[in-house]
Amino acid sequence: METIETLQKTGSEGWTDEEIVGRIRAGDTALYEIIMRRYNQRLYRVARAILRDDAEAEDVMQDAYVRAYQHLDQFAGRAPFSAWLTRIAVHEALGRLRLRKRNPQLDDTKDDGELRMDIVETSPDPEQNASTAELGHLLEEALLALPDKYRTVVMLRDVEELSTSETAAALDLSKENVKIRLHRGHEMARGWLFSRVGTNAQNAFPFMGVRCDRVVQAVFARLAELPGD
Repeated sequence: METIETLQKTGSEGWTDEEIVGRIRAGDTALYEIIMRRYNQRLYRVARAILRDDAEAEDVMQDAYVRAYQHLDQFAGRAPFSAWLTRIAVHEALGRLRLRKRNPQLDDTKDDGELRMDIVETSPDPEQNASTAELGHLLEEALLALPDKYRTVVMLRDVEELSTSETAAALDLSKENVKIRLHRGHEMARGWLFSRVGTNAQNAFPFMGVRCDRVVQAVFARLAELPGD
């Protein structure tokens, strides 16, 4: 199987998702690595937002990638491939969340339901302003404290920077509903937090390096076990 370095040399990194999917359907399955590395961070963030558990978020990613691969022939292109893939991950994560609620003993996370955030509005000192990592951590805490239905919308819109339409497509919501949830999420998280973090939002919820490689390798191992592959 070709490595990502070999694929990069062919110029395939610049292909659109749809071009890559077409070639995968034609039998060039090695190109699926490009799709995974392109969307690992997004799927991790959305699964983490729903489940609030790192390990389970990785499991959701693997399940979503395998399911997407098995049903590539069903991708009709009516919505962007990224939205189609994100929706699969969202459904996988929500399925696990429903299972938790039926089996509370499986849930090791604390969920306060419609939690009202009570962040003390104090100005960070100069040392805190200089620390991107600290700001990213603060953003993670604020975001993960949001109730489920607001947390995922805020994650996709503010952290992943998806448009309202893309977020609506990924979550099976109306655009108006996305706007309402985003507004309420901002109110709970106190808009000042996001305005102070600014562009550093993208430094939160990292999914890189060893973890990224681990998911790619695990998915290819599972794909190799599929009938006919």
